[in-house]
Amino acid sequence: MTLDQLRIFLEVAEQQHITRAAQTLNLTQSAVSAAVAALEARHGVGLFDRVGRAIRLNDTGRAFVPEARGVLDRAKAAENALDDLSALRRGRLSIMASQTIASHWLPGRLVAFHRAYPPVEIELGFANTDLVADGVESGRAELGLVEGDVRRPSLASAVLDHDEMVVVVAPGHAWANRAVTPAELGGTAWVVRETGSGTRAAFDGLLQRAGVLPDIALALPGNEAVLGVVEAGLGATLVSRHVARAHLAAGLLSLVETPAVQRAFYLLQHKERHHTHAAAAFLALSRT
Repeated sequence: MTLDQLRIFLEVAEQQHITRAAQTLNLTQSAVSAAVAALEARHGVGLFDRVGRAIRLNDTGRAFVPEARGVLDRAKAAENALDDLSALRRGRLSIMASQTIASHWLPGRLVAFHRAYPPVEIELGFANTDLVADGVESGRAELGLVEGDVRRPSLASAVLDHDEMVVVVAPGHAWANRAVTPAELGGTAWVVRETGSGTRAAFDGLLQRAGVLPDIALALPGNEAVLGVVEAGLGATLVSRHVARAHLAAGLLSLVETPAVQRAFYLLQHKERHHTHAAAAFLALSRT
C-alpha cells in the first residue's frame, strides 16, 4: 500500500467516477484504475461495486475511507515537521477558517504572509466552526480560525480578534433604520446561518438573552445566501458588520438599532501536534 494509492482511492471515493478523479489528480484514467485495482488485489478486498460503467463505494470502501484519510493526515503532519526544519525556506501553512473570517479577516493577512515568506505553500480550507474544529482535531489543518468558542479536550483555543454583529433588514421592513428593543426581536421572521456556524451561535445567544423564541423562516449555509433572501424582503438576520458593510453602503439593506452584540474570533490548535515555524510566523504577523 502506498500513499499515492490512498490519495487515488480517496479521490475516486469522493467523485464516484474514475474519469473525474483522474482529471482532478492530473493522471490518466488507466493509472487511476490500476492504482485502485492494485490496492484491492494486494489486500484481497473489493472497495467499489462496478455495475456497467458506473463505480460506487461499497460497505468495505466506506469503512476504509476514514482510515485512509487518517494515514494521509499523519503523513502530511510528518512532512510538515521535516519541512519546518528549513526555517521557512520551504514548508506549508495549513489553515481552515469559518466563512466570515475567510472572506473578510483573512485575505489581507494571507497576502502579507505570502509577501514575507513566498516559498511557503499556503493550504486553505473553508467550513463552518464545527467542521473547522474537526479539521484541526484530525490533523487536516494546523490552524483553525473560527467565530465560535470551541471546547474540545484535544484543542487549545485562544481569542484572536473581535467582531461586531448587526441586525439588518430590507429597506422596506418595519424595523429599517430604527431602534428595536430585545422584547421586539420575536416580532419578525428570521433568516439565519446553519447550526454549527459561529454566526448562528451568536444569533442563538442574542435571542436567548432577550428571552424570546425566534420565528426562523430559513436556515442557509452561507452569508451571501442569507443576505440575498433578506434583501428580497424576508425578515431579518444577524451578521458580522464586515459581511453587511457593502450591502448597507449600496442601500440594499438597512441597519436595525439593537443592543450591541460582540463576539470573538478564536484560534484553534491541537494540543499535542507539532506546531510549525510557518504557523508561528503567520500568527505573529497577524497580531501586529
